[in-house]
Amino acid sequence: MVEDLLLRYSTLASYLYGTLMPHDQRLFTESSHRRVRAPTHLLGLRMAKPCAEGQRFIRLMELDRQNRRCWLAAYTRSRHEQHVANQLQMKNLEFLLPTYQHLARWSDRIKRSEAPLFPGYIFVHASDRERVPVLETMGVVYLVSIAGKPAVLPDEDVERLRTCALRSGDVEPHPYLRIGHRVRVKHGPFAGWEGTLVEKQNSFRLVIAIDQILRSVAVNLHGADLESLD
Repeated sequence: MVEDLLLRYSTLASYLYGTLMPHDQRLFTESSHRRVRAPTHLLGLRMAKPCAEGQRFIRLMELDRQNRRCWLAAYTRSRHEQHVANQLQMKNLEFLLPTYQHLARWSDRIKRSEAPLFPGYIFVHASDRERVPVLETMGVVYLVSIAGKPAVLPDEDVERLRTCALRSGDVEPHPYLRIGHRVRVKHGPFAGWEGTLVEKQNSFRLVIAIDQILRSVAVNLHGADLESLD
């Protein structure tokens, strides 16, 4: 075995000496960082082959990431929320467009209509692949992002949005709040919700903040259904 190793190194030395011309030898001496590579078979080495299972696993992980859906907020042109919703429905993309009952007082009557709870925003359930069709939708300006990446809405915020969409008569827009008296709802359809307590016309309202879009929503509540968190 030792003789075999010596024979291989002797062959390697002969190869290096035979391939280096005088000019190359001078360059090799003056520039120590330059090396002459010998075929790996002279050293008894073999190039490692890529692991097929590893590459397949990486591809599957990438496909899973691209196909995984999450809830994103899309900013729309003014008064284009319903128009965007109609197009997303035609594209078979899941979305949420919560509304509330808007009262407009005219000279001779009061008109009741459905209006977006978050003007200028619609919430889309989309994967990485589906973001392009969303952005190509007429009326969509951009996806709300943080540090260059789309801001993903937490699951609890999505559930709140679903509840708001089902109870348009009990919610309305509210100025975005960061501080205030924190409370939790104990009973009713909004049980477990936490937010800021405000008072309007002798009735209690819970203000819920959606931090990703800097918007809030107010929910009508009874004082007996609340408990303080402060």
